[in-house]
Amino acid sequence: MIGAAFPAGRAWIELNMENLRHNINILQSRLPDSCQLMPAVKADAYGHGAVQISKELNACGIRAFCVASVMESVALRKHGIKGEILILGYTHPMHFHLLLKYKLTQTVIDHAYAIILNNYKGKIAVHIMVDTGMHRLGESSDNITKVMEIFECENLEICGIYTLLSNSDSDGQLERHITQMQVDRFNNVIDAIENLGAHIPKKHIISSYGVFNYPSLAHDYARVGIALFGMLSRAEDTKTYETGLHPVLSVKTRVSAVINLLEGEMAGYGLSFRAQNNMKIATLAIGYADGVPRGLSCGVGNVLINGRRAKIISHVCMDQMIVDITDIQNVKQGDIAVIIGKSGDEEITACDLAQQTGTITNEILSRLGGRLEKFTLIENVHISSA
Repeated sequence: MIGAAFPAGRAWIELNMENLRHNINILQSRLPDSCQLMPAVKADAYGHGAVQISKELNACGIRAFCVASVMESVALRKHGIKGEILILGYTHPMHFHLLLKYKLTQTVIDHAYAIILNNYKGKIAVHIMVDTGMHRLGESSDNITKVMEIFECENLEICGIYTLLSNSDSDGQLERHITQMQVDRFNNVIDAIENLGAHIPKKHIISSYGVFNYPSLAHDYARVGIALFGMLSRAEDTKTYETGLHPVLSVKTRVSAVINLLEGEMAGYGLSFRAQNNMKIATLAIGYADGVPRGLSCGVGNVLINGRRAKIISHVCMDQMIVDITDIQNVKQGDIAVIIGKSGDEEITACDLAQQTGTITNEILSRLGGRLEKFTLIENVHISSA
């Protein structure tokens, strides 16, 4: 469905696929030719829409993805996504049939889980996860014998092996030491397996930060997540690394009411705001159920209207919030307010929201609400992606 100059909904997400393609090229250029991108499209592609993003990635030639759960994988397959889809987390045995039906790849999270997978009827594609120090999932790198026993499981088609670095987002001396220790442990496992004659099709160790801090560690895949969407987890990192990445997503909403507030009058739940002077305020049709952090309440955060910043003056509610538009001319019902994105010469990024609320951009983006309709922006025309 092709819309008019902009969507008619109360609040929505705009996706800039040109920026996505730009980010793919930037990330791939930092890696050796032998290393392919394996985008992490878990959590609805960090709030961007897993199906929409994965279709574009497929169109760009990407044929490997990773997700958190089997149901995320199934949703991608049902929408025609091609290539390997690696499930990074636990899948209950009652869902093992889905691994076979949809040709999915399951992570072996430890030796005991490998036995359970192996006892299921049918040959299951897997990647073995090795725990080199994160201590979250994976068979311990100390248990090389157990890793070898996984290779002996007849009903497992071993397609790869990987580990997760715990400190790749920092290049400090201590963090580099810890990272090198993890790399050495991983390499010891690889060497032992290959010396015993086992074949490992694919190896992978780095994710988004690894592309910038440790590109020399790249093997066959780079599991890029937040960087694919145009930023790193912290605002200072996005600036420091000079990544050249462009944000893919914008979040916008409607002005649902414009109200004159007299000096001394109060606004918002708990009457959290009192006008010190006569002023003008606007109610916006978006709230924390849409993913706007409540931590932006009461003067912490801003939105953009007509190229100007408007401060959030009371508590962010579930579906609405109130901003000060006293100094912004010609604001009327139905106008657009930008939560994340650009308006005129001003810009608010997910990094800004994360910094203001004491979290990381990954959380800001992945918590964007499901009722935000997604539109792909093509030459200033919005095409519904829902």
